[in-house]
Amino acid sequence: MNSVNKQYDVVVVGGGHNGLVAASYLSRAGLSVLVLERLGHTGGAATSGYASLLPPVPERLLADLGLDLPRVSRSIASYTPTLRDGKPGGLLVQRPEQGETEKSFRELTGGDDEYAAWRAFYADAGDLARAVAPTLLEPLPPERAVRDQVHPGTWDAFVGRPLGETIEARLSDDTVRGIAASDALTGSFASLHDRSLVQNRSFLYHLIGHHTGGWDAPVGGMAALTDALAQAATADGTEVVTSAGVSRIEAGADGAEVTWHDGSGSHTVAARFVLANVAPWVLGILLGQGEDPESKPEGAQVAIDLVLDRLPRFTSGIDPEVAFAGTLHLGPGYAELAAAYDDAAAGRVPAALPGRIVAEPTAGAYALTYVGRHTPASLFEHDPEGAREQAVSRALASLDQHLVEPIQSCLATDAAGRPRIRVTLPQDLERDLAMPGGHLCHGDLEWPWAPHRSRLETPAHQWGVQTDVASVLVCGSGSRRGGGLSGLGGHSAAQAVLASL
Repeated sequence: MNSVNKQYDVVVVGGGHNGLVAASYLSRAGLSVLVLERLGHTGGAATSGYASLLPPVPERLLADLGLDLPRVSRSIASYTPTLRDGKPGGLLVQRPEQGETEKSFRELTGGDDEYAAWRAFYADAGDLARAVAPTLLEPLPPERAVRDQVHPGTWDAFVGRPLGETIEARLSDDTVRGIAASDALTGSFASLHDRSLVQNRSFLYHLIGHHTGGWDAPVGGMAALTDALAQAATADGTEVVTSAGVSRIEAGADGAEVTWHDGSGSHTVAARFVLANVAPWVLGILLGQGEDPESKPEGAQVAIDLVLDRLPRFTSGIDPEVAFAGTLHLGPGYAELAAAYDDAAAGRVPAALPGRIVAEPTAGAYALTYVGRHTPASLFEHDPEGAREQAVSRALASLDQHLVEPIQSCLATDAAGRPRIRVTLPQDLERDLAMPGGHLCHGDLEWPWAPHRSRLETPAHQWGVQTDVASVLVCGSGSRRGGGLSGLGGHSAAQAVLASL
């Protein structure tokens, strides 16, 4: 080992948004902080094809760090094109919901009952989200404290049983059921009836996003946010080293040493605390625990980035600017989602690939990101290129069936005349960002509270960032609440450090 050449209060391993949030809080508190980032730039997943999947950042967190970023407000929550008995249509959901939403439900379902059921379903889910949201920037609340704030029936519907049972009991229309189910499938590969309830946890975090600042996107996207975070951290005294691949963490109860390589040699620094903005599975390797194939996470989304020179027209007649103003759901019928899961679980790329599209206007063009549901990394292991082409073909087909013209006719081209389309598989995410299995959340999401009889003796346990070593804390998406909203992992780890001093 090289001799230790410097001492810091905190070393942050990984310069993604969570690591930068932690560094900003700690530097502001007067601690010496070093951030080590493997890539040549900070930002992590916010600079990848998966940036549109990242959840929002709580407004209070941004205020704490003095960040006042302009936002793009979305008046449309979603549009879902439909094709029933050969007749094109669609379901438009405004934000907030207004008369056009009610009219759209009536035209799709033939009455007002389903819209009333939809509103009641999301009102109850919102009660649970509102009970949790104020606790996210505080130590983990006990499970009982959250449960006591909501109706017992609401707790049972969204926490006590698989979400699929609740959806089937309360909603009737296949498309309406599917839209609700889609909110449970971001970052997870699961049946709506999975007994682990990972789909319920994904659904809850999606709802919480609406109660902590909403899903309005920062101008410039998540990359602009991470740039602002990096500037805030360095302005407060954080040192950032890029192209620094950490190879080892040697840790004890009272401190740790971190070794990294910069391409020309290795370096080692000491710290009172190390905050790991890497997946817990990767952290285990850095701590010398070896690789455990059985516990390696598996991502489940394919991202397809498209740059268009114009928006396509829909057979339903809806204004394309409206259809693409929020989330565009494709193939989200409840039965379609179930069939896609069954295909993927059997090792096949889904015959009909459900997904969602988020569009961002750019200079003279439109940037679209299609995120496929039920596309686990295992589907692309044996024939990556063949499965990649199959996924792209089926994803575009799910959109083309609702268009007057094929989406490929709207694609912009680069200087060489090639269509501007980029596909990111979970394997690409693992290769480029060192996220095991290409799992954007570093593993399955957990409930945002402390389960009954949890150990809460230390600040690290109280904030849900503990590891087996007192001097090493998790500060990324793999912390208890870290995958739910952007920045929570960094905030929680920083607060645990400050409470330990």
